[in-house]
Amino acid sequence: MTQPQILSVLLVAGMMAAFLWGRLRYDIVAMLALLAGVGLGVVPAAEAFKGFSDDIVIIVGSALVLSAAVARSRIIERLFSKLGPRLSSTQLEVPLLVFAVAIMSAIIKNIGALAMMLPIAYQLARKDGKSPSVFLMPMAFASLLGGIVTLVGTSPNVIVSRVRQELGGEPFRMFDFAPVGIVVALAGCAFLSLGYRLLPRNRRGAVSLEQAIDIKDYLTEARLGEKSPLAGKTVADLKAIGGGAEIVTILRNERRVQAPLPDAGLRAGDILLLRGDASVLERVVAEGRLDLIGKDRPTEKQDALDPDRIAEAIIGPDSALIGQSAGDLALHSRFGVNMIAISRSGERFTQRLRDIRLRAGDIVVIQGDEKLLPEKLPEMGLLPLADRLVPLGSTRRVVLTMTITLAAIVALAAGLAPVPLVFFAAAVLLIALRCLPLREAYQSIDAPILLMLAALIPVSDSLRTTGTTDLFASWLAMIGGGLPGWAAVALMLVAAMAVTPFLNNAATVLVMAPIGAGFARNLGYDPDAFLMAVAIGAACDFLTPIGHQCNTLVMGPGGYRFSDYARLGAPLSLIVILLAVPMILLVWPLK
Repeated sequence: MTQPQILSVLLVAGMMAAFLWGRLRYDIVAMLALLAGVGLGVVPAAEAFKGFSDDIVIIVGSALVLSAAVARSRIIERLFSKLGPRLSSTQLEVPLLVFAVAIMSAIIKNIGALAMMLPIAYQLARKDGKSPSVFLMPMAFASLLGGIVTLVGTSPNVIVSRVRQELGGEPFRMFDFAPVGIVVALAGCAFLSLGYRLLPRNRRGAVSLEQAIDIKDYLTEARLGEKSPLAGKTVADLKAIGGGAEIVTILRNERRVQAPLPDAGLRAGDILLLRGDASVLERVVAEGRLDLIGKDRPTEKQDALDPDRIAEAIIGPDSALIGQSAGDLALHSRFGVNMIAISRSGERFTQRLRDIRLRAGDIVVIQGDEKLLPEKLPEMGLLPLADRLVPLGSTRRVVLTMTITLAAIVALAAGLAPVPLVFFAAAVLLIALRCLPLREAYQSIDAPILLMLAALIPVSDSLRTTGTTDLFASWLAMIGGGLPGWAAVALMLVAAMAVTPFLNNAATVLVMAPIGAGFARNLGYDPDAFLMAVAIGAACDFLTPIGHQCNTLVMGPGGYRFSDYARLGAPLSLIVILLAVPMILLVWPLK
């Protein structure tokens, strides 16, 4: 290997290590990698920012706007919300949710489709008195399966399409992925409709708003005021009021008393970290005249747990709240809301709410003006778990949204215009016709993903310009030269599937697609089958909660452990491999 090749490999390896380390967000890692590439000389300074003008950025950004407009119309969600209550058994409910999410993920962003269906899953769980863990992981996996059906279903498909164009051919069109994707998605969803039984039955997540502040999971805090009848009383007296209420910690001036004994005294000014269900906490707050902690928030006891003014939500994977505490964020001054409780799967907090560093997948209870909550939750990157507060758009806007979306799909399928132009035009029309407010359109554009793509394009291209991809491809050809064609395709699919948890699917394709194309050329095969294998492998990460945002999103609400993903994901991955390889070879012959 030459020095530039060694440096480019070290650059990508260091980037993968940083992704795996997880202390820096993926867009920051990508931008640091870009700077490092320029510094090492493997990325020419003149081409450092070519990724920002790449068609991929336009396509992904415009597709996100299109996805947000369809989600805002809620037409699909409304359809399935009417079907849900009519079902009477888990055996019928799981297939409904799984197939619904997969269908939606084929036309809108998969995490958006999953978020739209989460409230319905929680309604069904509440209705039947079961844990939502029965539904959530199958739904997350179904969203990944649905994404492989169309060009816009997932970022890897868009990137693979560009790689094919760079190789001198035409880019993949809207439904070129469908013959393979539909078969794999149908089989995978059929498995998930039955395979949910592989999940442990004891995984408990918050099922409803009434159970949101659960004794095992949720923490809230309140101040004991001068007029409280509990001033001068004991912990036992508070428990006598609240029944199942638990005092985790008493904060008194600079002193912290953890797990206080029943005879421990209570004084005016004490801050109590409380754990208990909603009805118990409401009784303690009301009868004990306690004030729930929250900067500048109303403290009248009748407002403390008013269901019309609170919302239960999950912290989304791209939320600006991640890594920050409520105290750092100043939620009331910035957003006009207060965080009154937090839950994290498998953890029992002992520190104050304002000091807890928030993570993706945490469940929080937010208090605020019910007229503003629908606007503030998306602004904070929160996905509501209770019934949606956003009203259904006007009939005119719903019709316009669906008309523009269908027109874009037809134009892409017929090849009437270049893909970037079609998506850009659709996004502009949706905004101009007010199907999607401009503020929501800008919020829907996932800046971290776009920045990561723009930065990674020249970094990953350094493997090609230094000849590293050709070198790797020749090594693979030496290893797989004696393999039959189907085994070579399977090798690329499994390799992409194995790398995705450590990079993320978009980065995986940027690195693996050129290697796959070179591998195919060295074996004398058409690269299309190998590109398809990379796309499907990169999109199907079912083994970990960290490889894809959808998997991370359901971990906390479902009460899942890291090992739970392999229980359901390993057989599903095997099904994808066994079906995808022959279907790829059938639709995209090697010669």
